[in-house]
Amino acid sequence: MIHPIFTINCGGKLINLAQPKIMGVINLTPDSFYKASRAANTTATLKVAEQMLVEGATFLDLGAMSSRPGAPLITAEEELNRLLPALRAVAKQFPMAIVSVDTIFSETAKAVVSEGATMINDISGGTLDPKMFETIAQLGVPYVLMHTRGTPKTMQQQTQYDDIALDILDDLIQKVGNLRQLGVKDILIDPGFGFGKTVEQNFILLKKLSVFKILGLPLLAGLSRKTMIWKSLQITPEQALNGTTALNMVALLHGANILRVHDVRPAVETIQLYELLNHVV
Repeated sequence: MIHPIFTINCGGKLINLAQPKIMGVINLTPDSFYKASRAANTTATLKVAEQMLVEGATFLDLGAMSSRPGAPLITAEEELNRLLPALRAVAKQFPMAIVSVDTIFSETAKAVVSEGATMINDISGGTLDPKMFETIAQLGVPYVLMHTRGTPKTMQQQTQYDDIALDILDDLIQKVGNLRQLGVKDILIDPGFGFGKTVEQNFILLKKLSVFKILGLPLLAGLSRKTMIWKSLQITPEQALNGTTALNMVALLHGANILRVHDVRPAVETIQLYELLNHVV
């Protein structure tokens, strides 16, 4: 799979995605589905951030609201109370780091960009805050457009599709058009593994991931330690690294440009092996 040459502008840094990159997940929540990913305080956040950067993460993705199935929404105010101390500490300690913030709120997006974040990762794809698209256009930052249905609390009750890949593609085409009309330049596509999809649907979606290349935009795959892995293997999220690595390679072979992961080094090694495979004549 030869990757198209995509570049995104993160706060004046041009990131070339011709070679796949890693986004490391840092959870600032007390209830994330994978306990080991939780950073309980600023010291822990800085430790995790440093390790991820040393191991080869291009992006750090800070999230302060759990999006596990069944999780309740919190307010933007509560989210910012968790986010801002961590973001400020990371920006001060690692000023060259590219920080993404995982949020569904335009209010949060404005606040974190003013504090140094240079990408917004919206698991709702603009569906839970009508001001999000307009805000992204004003901020001028790259935007991860993810597909989901409902909220984390209700999404697993909304898994009816005629053709899962085409239905999601239709939804994303419409939203990309809306973002383009507003002047948003850098859009990344995340089909939303685990969000409003059954285990079987997630595997169908992974198998058809290359369908989304028709959008002509970079693809982000967030498979790390998700239900489709540990439920299928009858293990726990803590035991799902090997399965994550296997599916990350599949995602790369189907066109993923960014792997969003909890474990950076194994993902970096997966990309290195993929690159060797990809360049064998």
